[in-house]
Amino acid sequence: MTPETQSSESPYCVRIETATGQSRTVPIAFLTSKQLEVFLQTEFKKLAQEAGVKGARIHVERAIAADYEQVLREVEACLSSAKARAA
Repeated sequence: MTPETQSSESPYCVRIETATGQSRTVPIAFLTSKQLEVFLQTEFKKLAQEAGVKGARIHVERAIAADYEQVLREVEACLSSAKARAA
């Protein structure tokens, strides 16, 4: 990947599926492909652990841009809701 490609904005749509069958689609935008990598490898796992949810899966597709902080709140809400339903 060229440096120009790595630093370009890429909008994505993230669909979260929990082991309880609940799913939520969240629009999100990342400035770089590295940010997407960090979200998938770090942030999502951290949010799932904090919510006490196991078996959650995430699907990423290109989509319309959204606020990153809003996405983190929506992912957290989805995972927290899944934990409450499983209890």
